[in-house]
Amino acid sequence: MVDMETIVSLCKRRGFIFPGSEIYGGTGSVYDYGPVGVLLKNNVKGAWWTSMVQERDDIEGLDSAILMPERVWEASGHLEAFTDPMVDCRNCKRRFRADTLAEEKVPEKIAALGVVEPTDAQLAEVLKGVKCPNCGEDALTQPRTFNLLLKTEVGVLQDGSNVAYLRGETCQGIYVNFKNVEMNGRRKLPFGIAQIGKAFRNEITPGNFTYRTREFEQMEMQYFVREEDAADQYEQWKARRMAWYKERLGIRPEKLRYRDHEKLAHYAKAAVDIEYQYPFGWKELAGIHNRSDWDLRRHCEYSGRDLSVYDEATKERYTPWIVETSDGADRATLITLIDAYDEDVVNGEKRVVLRFHPKIAPYKAAVLPLSKKPELSSVAKDIAADLRQHFFTDYDESQAIGKRYRRQDEIGTPFCVTVDFDSLEDKAVTIRDRDSMTQERVPIEGLAARIRERLAAPWDPNAARPAEAAA
Repeated sequence: MVDMETIVSLCKRRGFIFPGSEIYGGTGSVYDYGPVGVLLKNNVKGAWWTSMVQERDDIEGLDSAILMPERVWEASGHLEAFTDPMVDCRNCKRRFRADTLAEEKVPEKIAALGVVEPTDAQLAEVLKGVKCPNCGEDALTQPRTFNLLLKTEVGVLQDGSNVAYLRGETCQGIYVNFKNVEMNGRRKLPFGIAQIGKAFRNEITPGNFTYRTREFEQMEMQYFVREEDAADQYEQWKARRMAWYKERLGIRPEKLRYRDHEKLAHYAKAAVDIEYQYPFGWKELAGIHNRSDWDLRRHCEYSGRDLSVYDEATKERYTPWIVETSDGADRATLITLIDAYDEDVVNGEKRVVLRFHPKIAPYKAAVLPLSKKPELSSVAKDIAADLRQHFFTDYDESQAIGKRYRRQDEIGTPFCVTVDFDSLEDKAVTIRDRDSMTQERVPIEGLAARIRERLAAPWDPNAARPAEAAA
């Protein structure tokens, strides 16, 4: 399995992901998506939006605000419960999650407590004698609670009277807009509301590249149902979300699994994670939750607005239950990079190739003239311009053709279109397949249709990894 250092290096070298504000020394656990990375991430988000909103007639889209008033987060429980226990090192000034540190250093003591959520006092006792993992000094502070929300103030006066928060999760924007969408869309239960957007958490110990960051993008859908239908919908959405990763992103099935939550959040009746086998172990990728009616009841209480629905058939009014699907756009993008990474040997040299599902690859095709001679460049540029009307297309005429193939392999381009001197006579080009490296001669006329046809063909992530690459 590829290690994270290799993925990080590839992302920087090939324009997928850069450290945020790098020329100023960087911002801790904040990242920028480069020219190739933004195409990949947009394709991941597009695949989610297509399957969740475009292809269904029971889910509406939304784009809610990032800034939300303090009262929202009181109602959601985040001001009270959205916390982690932390400790600081007085020597090196590093900060750590106390519970995570205890689980790593003294797991037997944590297990002996026999509790799901140790108190700060219990963690202090457990961590006695544990040294700082960074500098090795016995200089850890007492554990204390740390709220993860990022706080700000809006308006001219900075006097504490206009406190707001950068949203810690996108779903609260859906809940506060529930009645707007229900009435505007003339919706009857069951129906869902989906959105993609940024969320912010002042994480104590972010890490593992883009796996855990302070600024990230969520893809969340809240499905509103009757109480008696919630359990069945929960099971259906579990299956749908697992299938999406395998079928739409092309993730290898053996790298995915379910993990039921042993500890449920205060609002949840059931919860499961879809986990992926990252280079650093099996970790959370996405979540499916039966949230009961807790969220809408709380917002009804704190806002004073009626968020119940009326059923004309049964003549009853009730508060909907919610089945939530929560996916991280950054984590989904990260696993496509990890899962696609492959190495083989071509002509005695190592070839690095990203075997993306063709439909989410940043560029679908690259046009490569065999040389820089004007007569070839002119034809090749015209071909590239035509293909761009259909899908993202790269153009590259620098260095030897072999090196250009390798560059396209490293960014996962499914098809390279080579324009050679014969193209001037026979009006045809050669399509090279990224995975098999087989070549096909096709007419320039109808080239876009031929590539679309190949992009639409069934694709198996394991079959795309030949045991021995052709020369």
